[in-house]
Amino acid sequence: MCLPSGLQSIDAKAMKKRITLSDVAAAAGVSKMTASRALRGTGDVSRSSMEKVGRAAKEIGYVGNHLAMSLASRRSDLIGVVVPSFLNVVFAEVLSGIAESLDGSGMQPVFGVTDYDPDREYEIIRNMLSWNPAGLIITGLDQPDETLQLLENADVPVVQIMDLDGTPVDACVGLSHHAAGASMAEALIAKGRRRFGYVGCGLDRDTRARKRFTGFKEALSAHGLALKTTWTGPGPSTVKAGREFTAQVLETHPELDCIYYSNDDLAVGGAFHCIAAGINVPEALVIAGFNGLDLVESLPVRIATSRTPRREIGNAAARIILGSDRDDPATGGTRTEFRPEIETGL
Repeated sequence: MCLPSGLQSIDAKAMKKRITLSDVAAAAGVSKMTASRALRGTGDVSRSSMEKVGRAAKEIGYVGNHLAMSLASRRSDLIGVVVPSFLNVVFAEVLSGIAESLDGSGMQPVFGVTDYDPDREYEIIRNMLSWNPAGLIITGLDQPDETLQLLENADVPVVQIMDLDGTPVDACVGLSHHAAGASMAEALIAKGRRRFGYVGCGLDRDTRARKRFTGFKEALSAHGLALKTTWTGPGPSTVKAGREFTAQVLETHPELDCIYYSNDDLAVGGAFHCIAAGINVPEALVIAGFNGLDLVESLPVRIATSRTPRREIGNAAARIILGSDRDDPATGGTRTEFRPEIETGL
């Protein structure tokens, strides 16, 4: 009797045999225990045995069962990484730095994106912890209490990145955004600017941008100055939004000689508006952003920015996880500080 093709396909798949550790050991001519130790990279296996086992595993297509290994060791080889956005190149560069440091370690980063939503962040972290990760890398220091409780009770190393203005659960890697905003204000004042405006997006959710805004205002106040106007929107920071907001700000406050933006995306949009409107940048109006994106270098005008070491922050966070003791999840409260490089464009 001829069976339906679908059933034949199912039977064919069912006949497939999963390659096991015993198969690897047999192919390499070693014991199962030696094969297991070689694949885990323990130091009590000779180099020749490790090479034979590795070659055999590759030739026969052995995958392994990391879930079983994690149950036995109470740790998987996964490192959970939580960022607010994949759309922003800043976080893409941080992730590249993490992946770069983990390369060759046997550790695998797993990414979660929150879209700046605290509830979503909580669920992502909760799910990641259920995988018995080797560690967590979390963006920011301003999580709600219920999320902080998850992190504080996590029996894994936790590294919070991108921010130093707050109290970390354990290790942290980043910069002071309050100081970054203040430093930009000081640099622009030193260049003779006095009539400032501000344009930002999503300050209700982006706590780091809000800290820069506060630092900028406080530095102005220390010099007896204040913002002439503040324009903020609820949506994401985009070049389009920056261009539109700048047009509206300058329509009502043409006297401004500097506009500080919450990031470079908005600032680039501001520069495009000024180019189209015939406003001389930076001589008549300084456009100032934050992050130091490569896009800034492609503009036909010079804008001010704070260059941040995104890849280096990712590198440092991953190295902290790699250097932690699996039997002791605490990292000793390691604090790694980076300082942005300010370019005024003048």
